[in-house]
Amino acid sequence: MNDLSKFCTIEMRREEKRREEKRREEKRRREEKRRREEKRREEKRREEKRREEKRRGEKGEKREGKGKEKRDL
Repeated sequence: MNDLSKFCTIEMRREEKRREEKRREEKRRREEKRRREEKRREEKRREEKRREEKRRGEKGEKREGKGKEKRDL
């Protein structure tokens, strides 16, 4: 009976380690996914900003609130 008890204890520890490793791996995957999404959103925002600048340039508009005028406020 004592051997069985030791075996069960060891097996329980192994199982707990497996679960913990699985949790860490899942957390790492979620973090990587979050970073990829963040990077994608940032790139999308930059692209939109470039398009807006190009559109304003074609119309001859000036950017509002930038440069000297912004500092004077």
